[in-house]
Amino acid sequence: MSENFERYQRQLLLKGFGEAGQQKLQQAKVLVIGAGGLGCPALQYLTAAGIGTIGIVDNDVVTLNNLHRQVLYTTNDIGSAKVVMAAFALEQLNFDIDIIPYNTRLTNHNAIEMIAPYDIVIDGTDNFATRYMINDACILLNKILVYGAISQFEGQIAVFNYGTKAANYRDLFPSPDNTALNCEEAGVLGVLPGIIGSMLANETIKLLTGIGEPLINRLLTYNTLTNQSQQFTISPRQETASLIPINERAFAEMNYEVFCSVTNPFDISPKRFDELLNDTTATIIDVREAGELPLLDFKNVPIPLSQLSQSIPVINNKVIILVCQSGKRSAQAAKILLDHFGGEKEIYSLQGGIVNWKKQHAENVG
Repeated sequence: MSENFERYQRQLLLKGFGEAGQQKLQQAKVLVIGAGGLGCPALQYLTAAGIGTIGIVDNDVVTLNNLHRQVLYTTNDIGSAKVVMAAFALEQLNFDIDIIPYNTRLTNHNAIEMIAPYDIVIDGTDNFATRYMINDACILLNKILVYGAISQFEGQIAVFNYGTKAANYRDLFPSPDNTALNCEEAGVLGVLPGIIGSMLANETIKLLTGIGEPLINRLLTYNTLTNQSQQFTISPRQETASLIPINERAFAEMNYEVFCSVTNPFDISPKRFDELLNDTTATIIDVREAGELPLLDFKNVPIPLSQLSQSIPVINNKVIILVCQSGKRSAQAAKILLDHFGGEKEIYSLQGGIVNWKKQHAENVG
């Protein structure tokens, strides 16, 4: 007890927190889904605060381009599973708590079982399909959901599924915004996930201990460039209730990727793309904005997605291959061209985008 007192002394001294608040943290179980930009700071501060049991879900490995914002890892961790390295680092920070790593991809076939033992779920993921899935699982299990998202210079935080008349993620986004870009597409300032991830930990601690005013049914947005923040009320919508699976069986049968249009009929693999690079009847169109990296070392026509509709008359070749950073914008561009040309041309989108294509090449070389 004396060691615990010394470790948590500064928290125990807080009015309204004290020993009772610390005991609540030690008895709590929190699941953090995503050990990336948002998950790293949330995990660090929850571990330091003394949350009794922390689960970590992620199936990714550490890469060099993670390190400017995912400060839980080092260059020595590159190539290793994030959850393994995160658990190791967190155990060094606080050996009094239980860290449970799940080195697996969260799906609607394992989400219910994985989330069920925990009191609160933190969503630190970066795609709509997973966010909707986590939201629906939390509703079915009556679990509190602490949500965060980041892009470029702005982030947002909210608390869903708390108490009666609770709002959920679908009340904020009844349908996926397929024009929204993730960090891989749009970039992100390295300190932003540190700020938002710390806020996620803060909301979780407030919810568990009963201190302060958590962001229940409220969305907070924060801009790093201006230091301005805003809050918006989120009201439960009657029409969104029908979108949530009615039971666990319906949840397991739900195809969240199709719902969020993650898959599309225009996709071609990096291997097929390589085959088409030498096709003289093909035009490769880069629909990224000017100045986006990486630069391309093959012949292409740069037409940003925002200008594509006006530029359609200059596209003459029979085969059109669209590329962007992650495949999201190129898929949107393919739909635009299909509406215009119908079946007159062969229209393709590079699956996973340039990032995935370069990654595949690097692996083949290695």
